[in-house]
Amino acid sequence: MSINLIKPSGSKIAPVPKPLVSRDCGPAGCEVDWLASRRHEADLDFEGFNAFAMEKGWGDGLPLVPPTESRVRMFLAENDRFPDEVIAHLPPSRAECTVEKIAINAVMAGAQPEALELLIAMVAAVADPDFELYGINTTTAPVYPAFVVNGSIRDQLDIPYSYGCFGGVATRANAIGRAFRLIMRNVAGQVTGVTSQTTFGSPGRLASIVAGEWEEKSPWAPLAERRAGISGNAVSCFGTMGTMNVLDTTSQAARDFLEQIGKSVPYIAANCYTPAMPFAEMMVAINPICAEIVGKEMPNIEDVQECLWRYASVPADLLQRQHREQLEAQGRVRDDGRIYATPEPKDFILFVAGGLGGLHATAFHSFGSCLTQTREVASPIPASQAQAAE
Repeated sequence: MSINLIKPSGSKIAPVPKPLVSRDCGPAGCEVDWLASRRHEADLDFEGFNAFAMEKGWGDGLPLVPPTESRVRMFLAENDRFPDEVIAHLPPSRAECTVEKIAINAVMAGAQPEALELLIAMVAAVADPDFELYGINTTTAPVYPAFVVNGSIRDQLDIPYSYGCFGGVATRANAIGRAFRLIMRNVAGQVTGVTSQTTFGSPGRLASIVAGEWEEKSPWAPLAERRAGISGNAVSCFGTMGTMNVLDTTSQAARDFLEQIGKSVPYIAANCYTPAMPFAEMMVAINPICAEIVGKEMPNIEDVQECLWRYASVPADLLQRQHREQLEAQGRVRDDGRIYATPEPKDFILFVAGGLGGLHATAFHSFGSCLTQTREVASPIPASQAQAAE
């Protein structure tokens, strides 16, 4: 028996964070034409512009803010990036995603200028080859990237990590998620029924999920620190099929909570059990009340992952014969006759979030072969400090 284990591609070069140095000029001080995007003549009244945007294929069906040249320039002027900087090439179009393109879509979504660095990190994360963005953007599945934010930027950008953090709370973070989705549409070229064959889609394809980890309530190190050694502002992206609520009104002990969560996660039609995917990760958000109880008994998060992993499996004979035989041929049925949701305990990605009412956890099922990525969110340093260090 041979189990496919999850590991990063050995052929790619690990990203090296670069210092973000403040510019010495802004829109008023630069003599060159800052913006390279093609200009369009459009009616700027609310109804007129939105009708025009939908006709052009830029819109998602919700109202858009007209990305006038002055608005885009002002958005960029409050940041420390030049508009022609290429952040990534995004599939399926493979188009260049520049800072300018990110700013234009952020303006249309109503995102604040302070969110630019987070959006850049989000784009860079999903563009990693191991994230398999091409598959995510073109598949028949309802998958979309969900984002977990660490660091002080959570509060600076009003990113929710308490009550209603995965949807429903009124916060400007919703505009950040929507800006990302517009980038997928207008730059990456994800168009339902054309380049995307998603059968049903998902509400997450409208504004995604942009939530924080409630680090202050977690008995473990922050997610970004555990995954990538990043202390401070960072974002992790996970290719999810959506949220799955796990209710437990009865358990009192740590292992009882984890048994309920672990046994709730696996179901035979999940992507982690399809022969089309060699493996899958699983992401679980544990509410602060439950995390406190679990953390007292299991201060090492590896023990939590191990416990969840052992419960998150199904007996092979639960599957129909033709499905079971395909997984048997792939060596995915273990010696105990069970099929596990992930290859190893480490593939359970855990973080703490949610309201203080307790009772619930949230599971995020994976698309499959897309691997979670974590990126640092850059913070500008004054040009004078950078020059002094040289």
